[in-house]
Amino acid sequence: MKRIISIIFLSFLISCTSEIKQPSGVLAEAPPKQTALLQSQVWERDGYFINAITQFELKAKVLSKERYRFDRESDLAPYDLALGWGKMSDQTIIDKIDISQRGRWFYWQTGNYPMPRKEIERSASNMHIIPATDKIMDELDDLIVGEIIYLKGYLVSAMHPKDGWHWKSSLSRTDTGGGACEVVYVEKLLRIK
Repeated sequence: MKRIISIIFLSFLISCTSEIKQPSGVLAEAPPKQTALLQSQVWERDGYFINAITQFELKAKVLSKERYRFDRESDLAPYDLALGWGKMSDQTIIDKIDISQRGRWFYWQTGNYPMPRKEIERSASNMHIIPATDKIMDELDDLIVGEIIYLKGYLVSAMHPKDGWHWKSSLSRTDTGGGACEVVYVEKLLRIK
């Protein structure tokens, strides 16, 4: 029995740390697309109000994935995804950059820049993902670093009226530091490869 439990636990660890190595070349060329709203959209979830700011969609490579359970934001966004497009979707480039996430931040470092720093900053972002449905949450659970995904939804702001807590998405792909992350309400998530 102990052996079976050990095998199950080891399989779980392997699945949690697995990564897909893609072939060389840009696999998600276009930057994220933002489109003005035709009408306002507001959702209520567990006492939080989520307000759509702009429509949002992108095809990107999953550079890192982090699950959060104990911070305030995890009530809405249990996962952060570090996503890359353009040259940051090229495995040859990614192999030269160390990427990690913690504390709702996305970190990268490299000893030898494979491309200009500004291009790295414009071609990757940390996104706080609010799943619109349980099905999307299941897809997030199953995502593997290295996969190419397509997601569609909204960049949003969120607030809780009882204590004034609020969270607002960045609307720029060129900002860095505090407030530069996107808060994305995801209605569609496809795993491409």
